Amino acid sequence: MTIICEIPAQKNILDILEKNNISGYTFYEVGGNGSKGIRGQGLQNEKNIKIEVILHEEKLYRILEEIARTLFSDYAIVTYVNDVGVIRMEKFS
Repeated sequence: MTIICEIPAQKNILDILEKNNISGYTFYEVGGNGSKGIRGQGLQNEKNIKIEVILHEEKLYRILEEIARTLFSDYAIVTYVNDVGVIRMEKFS
């Protein structure tokens, strides 16, 4: 699962992941152009981050639903899902 959001939403998203026992993820600052114009420059609160998570499907939809229900109306957020192949499955149990 990939989530791209404005930095002020980061803590809320990480709290949702933690509540669902997801402890492994990667996030980094990103920039780009979209419906809100060019993002990723200037003030810290105007930057975006990208959060990438590898998780089992049974948790995926519950997390996506909570993010949509609690955060979409207040923050600029894009989410998408890709199937991935994992070589070291023991890292994701």
